[in-house]
Amino acid sequence: MNPLPLGGSVPPRLLTLTAFGSIAVLLTASAAGAAGEEPLTAILETPALYDEDDADADDPAIWIDEEDPEDSLVITTAKEAGIYVYDLEGDEVQHIEPRPAPGEDDAPGRYNNVDLVTGFRLDGERVDLAVASDRGMDDLGIFAIEDGELVDVTDPDAGTIFTASQEEVNGEHTAYGLATFQNRSGAYALVSRNAESEVALLKLRADGEHVTWDKVRTLHLPAEFDLPNGDTWKPCDDTGQDPQVEGMVVDEATGTAYLGQELVGIWKIAADLTGEPELVDTAVEFGLPGTYDPETDECTYGPDPGYGGDVLHTDIEGLTIYATGRGSGYLLASSQGDDSFAVYDLRGANPYLGGFTIEAGAVDSTQHSDGADVVNASLPGYEGGLLVVQDGDNTPEGADESSTNFKYLAWEDVAEHSGLDLRTDCGRR
Repeated sequence: MNPLPLGGSVPPRLLTLTAFGSIAVLLTASAAGAAGEEPLTAILETPALYDEDDADADDPAIWIDEEDPEDSLVITTAKEAGIYVYDLEGDEVQHIEPRPAPGEDDAPGRYNNVDLVTGFRLDGERVDLAVASDRGMDDLGIFAIEDGELVDVTDPDAGTIFTASQEEVNGEHTAYGLATFQNRSGAYALVSRNAESEVALLKLRADGEHVTWDKVRTLHLPAEFDLPNGDTWKPCDDTGQDPQVEGMVVDEATGTAYLGQELVGIWKIAADLTGEPELVDTAVEFGLPGTYDPETDECTYGPDPGYGGDVLHTDIEGLTIYATGRGSGYLLASSQGDDSFAVYDLRGANPYLGGFTIEAGAVDSTQHSDGADVVNASLPGYEGGLLVVQDGDNTPEGADESSTNFKYLAWEDVAEHSGLDLRTDCGRR
């Protein structure tokens, strides 16, 4: 299958905010403030991970133990520090080191994003899998969840995803974001590519006692865009880099994938990457002209032409879905630039419902959130479901070192204190 062509224009509905639309946005914000007078806060947090230890919290996945829900796990990535597994009280129960560098001049493993596959047939049994993208190796780390522990079942001969040599791997245009999904034909992973607008569809396949993958097709999202004034715009970033995707999630009920192109917006497309991608929303900074300065590693921006959206501030990451029924529920997206989460309706054209922030309470507030995951089944201590978000600016009391970690919230609290009149699924455990 050939990749989709590069280039793209923005639907007029995302470029024009009518007076009515402006009033609607203001009313939504006002209503949220009035209804959510009690701030939304996390119940607890995981231990701090420190930069000085090369530990950087990134992405969580919530695994539910169907037989003993109190033994459910939160599986997280920490980049060069590997994978950390926590229980429902936020305590560490397992740590998996990244894979060692293949050579002296090569990078070690770097686990970036993680997601789950349930009921995968492996070696004659049904097992649940944790699947992680390995940016350092340009492949996947696949782990069977056995008796509450992760066991590596990755096929050592599976090969790389995007690159053809170790030299190319060292160029770091490698596996980045990840989301899994399942349908009648099997289990799949969507994997994005660092510094590129490329997303690959992989089919997971058992090979004896191991799990491998086959690349089905590749999607290239637009890297530059035609603006209404006739200009062509590309997001300002490091020279030679295209706008990449990291946060991704699939609505299995409808077979729809949502892809967060960090500096552009949120796309949706069939999960098998067929058809044309459609923009759900664009970043506020969309269309903003900028020039990259390699000496300062920053962009100098010109006047804002006003072509961007009204909600998402780059980077756009942390996509997750809270389902309330077949095809209904909420798409959550982390708006890192203003430390908030945007909420969209899963139905129809995915209208924006409002946003919320996570304030300081029993633990500190959440900023620059990267990955997020939510489940719609009540777990011990988390009525209505569990929402886990990465905190990119964790500030433990008395600590001066930069650190990150993960915050746990009950969905019932999100529904009650976000001011957005969100539903709670009726499932209980």
